[in-house]
Amino acid sequence: MPITAVVGAQWGDEGKGRIIDYLAQQADVVIRFQGGDNAGHTVINEYGKHALHLIPSGIFNPQAQNIIGSGCVVNPASLLEEMASLEAAGVRLDNLWISHRAQMVMPYHRTLDALEEQARGKDAIGTTRRGIGPAYADKAARTGLRLGDLLHPDWLEARLDNALTVINRKLTILGGEPVDGREMFALLMDYRQRLGDRIVDTVPLLRQALAENASILLEGQLGVMRDLDWGIYPYVTSSHPTASFALSGAGLPARSLDRVIGVVKAYSTAVGDGPFPVELFDEDGAKLREMGQEYGATTGRPRRCGWFDGVAIRYAAWLNGMTDLAITKLDVLDHFETIRICVGYRLPDGRVVTDTMPDTPLLYQVTPIYETWAGWMTPTTDCRSWEDLPKQARAYLHRLSELAGVPIAYVSVGPEREQMFEAR
Repeated sequence: MPITAVVGAQWGDEGKGRIIDYLAQQADVVIRFQGGDNAGHTVINEYGKHALHLIPSGIFNPQAQNIIGSGCVVNPASLLEEMASLEAAGVRLDNLWISHRAQMVMPYHRTLDALEEQARGKDAIGTTRRGIGPAYADKAARTGLRLGDLLHPDWLEARLDNALTVINRKLTILGGEPVDGREMFALLMDYRQRLGDRIVDTVPLLRQALAENASILLEGQLGVMRDLDWGIYPYVTSSHPTASFALSGAGLPARSLDRVIGVVKAYSTAVGDGPFPVELFDEDGAKLREMGQEYGATTGRPRRCGWFDGVAIRYAAWLNGMTDLAITKLDVLDHFETIRICVGYRLPDGRVVTDTMPDTPLLYQVTPIYETWAGWMTPTTDCRSWEDLPKQARAYLHRLSELAGVPIAYVSVGPEREQMFEAR
């Protein structure tokens, strides 16, 4: 069976959890390979509606092993809250594991995140203030604490003392209160008691899975436009949501990846600050937001909405080495007589860009070039095959595939699991 990475090919919130939930029914292992609890994957199935922030979307398949990989940053408090919510809904968690190499998001990381955003004033990045950036910064500075440290209290205590030497200076400078080391260590020991049995070296598990030719799904968070290196910097996350990082963040050999599914909405959305060339400020933008219920799963913030961005998908498809597309929320467009697709950006000097992201200062100044398509004005929510779709909807999807240079594998026409079908 192939090893498949499912990645966001836009600005995040594309519906990756929806796709993973569908594919995970046949998977043996599902691994979340990067990010923290700063974004959520919404899944609707027989267990109800759940916004998963840390736990892989394969958790609803009791036969699949679910791993929070080494590329993640984990807030233990958030993880425990998420686990409690799933258990209350009747979801089994005996198949959930955490890499001992994953970093912890500490309470002081959240405090630092908020204080730093406040200090930036009008130049704030628009973080979720969940402490993700400071946690990854500590990882790079080699002062971060790993989940595996919880299993070695003496080592952890020394590491915590070392970290707080710097952290408390930062907090004081930014106007915050210093952290009491004894209280923080006691909190960590509570996490150890509640999570210790799930913290493991995942390499033996993955070696066995590869030896058995298991089906492995790699789940990314956010999207390529938020990648630390390849996204719209500095309006990015602190990790790499792209397929090139998936194997590293999951803990798999570099030559293992067989398939990359890029997930996109049938239109565009973004949360947070930064340039968003296709953003609509008119009635169509408001209609997309309301019909698509475009509000952040983590923050509840209204998402910025616009027409499909063909430049972004070309860039994302090339960068991720995408083999397949999954299109979500096609049904939202059922209500539009006219639909537009951005096929290029016109730069201030008149040049046209069609397949790469200009530098951020230029991206603020581009003018999107649109094609206009007739809508289908027919409900698609009951469609269960490619042939069921209205002719105009099929033509629209064909154009998206043509722009990406990648075939469409899956189409979603609603939130329920049965409202997704294979396109070929």
